[in-house]
Amino acid sequence: MPVITSIDDLKALHRARTPKMFYDYAESGSYTEQTFRENTTDFAKLKLRQKVAVDMSNRTLASTMVGLPVTMPVALAPVGLTGMQHADGEIHAARAAEKFGVPFCLSTMSICSIEDVAAHTTKPFMFQLYVMKDQEFLAAIIDRAKAANCSALVLTLDLQILGQRHKDLKNGLSAPPKMTLPTVLDLATRWRWGMGMLRTKRRFFGNIVGHAKGVGDTSSLMSWTAEQFDERLDWDKIARIRDMWGGKLILKGILDPEDARIAADFGADAIVVSNHGGRQLDGALSSIRMLPHIVKAVGDQVEIHMDSGIRSGQDVLKALALGAHATWIGRAWLHGLGAMGEAGVTKALEVIRKELDISMALCGERDLHRVGPQNLLIPRGFLDEYQLG
Repeated sequence: MPVITSIDDLKALHRARTPKMFYDYAESGSYTEQTFRENTTDFAKLKLRQKVAVDMSNRTLASTMVGLPVTMPVALAPVGLTGMQHADGEIHAARAAEKFGVPFCLSTMSICSIEDVAAHTTKPFMFQLYVMKDQEFLAAIIDRAKAANCSALVLTLDLQILGQRHKDLKNGLSAPPKMTLPTVLDLATRWRWGMGMLRTKRRFFGNIVGHAKGVGDTSSLMSWTAEQFDERLDWDKIARIRDMWGGKLILKGILDPEDARIAADFGADAIVVSNHGGRQLDGALSSIRMLPHIVKAVGDQVEIHMDSGIRSGQDVLKALALGAHATWIGRAWLHGLGAMGEAGVTKALEVIRKELDISMALCGERDLHRVGPQNLLIPRGFLDEYQLG
């Protein structure tokens, strides 16, 4: 095993071992990718405040997320097409998260189905829902998540319409990949990936194929998906979904204080401050810039999580210092999966935990619950550079 010291090390292996179209799917944003880039560069503008001559013993990273105990407040965010980054990818990631003691969230657009993941894990996982126009499918997939004993429903609100991702169009992204000449040549150099795919039967969107009416193959799947995202999703429909689900509900994709106030009044168990990893509204502010505004608006009313841009334990620490109760990672664990399967996801979590633990200690704290703005050096204008209307 190569020496892994950072998420960037896993990213390099991911790029070398995974077909270009799937690596690009993971490592890209919409349109000019401005928001995608600023999700990470804005983290770098925040500095940590070093403290010395303090007792650093008996440190703890333990916390809770929507009432569930976690070894550190970091969840594996839902990512579509995960099973194309590595064979049976969602199963491997869920197992790694379970062993590590952090939540895993399965995407609606996963390759392994809800039932696949449930059959290969022993503890409940979260399920992320995209709202589709097909009401029969919507009701059925919620029932399937209930039957699998999913611990929470994560309702994504920022993908009623798909932001254009140029790389996906140019690569002809599909699952499984279409055998064009460029694709065949690319796959010929990714033998690890290919051998894994030959050994699995899971190569399609497992939550959809065979479950949605009229979707039995790749061609019908693509046309069904393209027209199914519900552009009319509103708070009344969200309320109906909440009632259908009846369990813990997390609303993901909140990036505005007004929307956060509505979500808090709505009674969500948690909200996730997120811009979909820079893959939807290009030109939106980074999640870390919007986080303090949302904390100020609703911080005492609802549990606030944050994702988009987190690539290290220091990023987790900065998000917690600005008021997040917990964080979600997507690309960080996906790089681990593409690099080394389940072992790579575990390594990504180990890297983040070690960075978080050491950085917290060097900031003079022993318990994550005591971390706050006092642990940061925030550049002038960072919190109010942009006026919110």
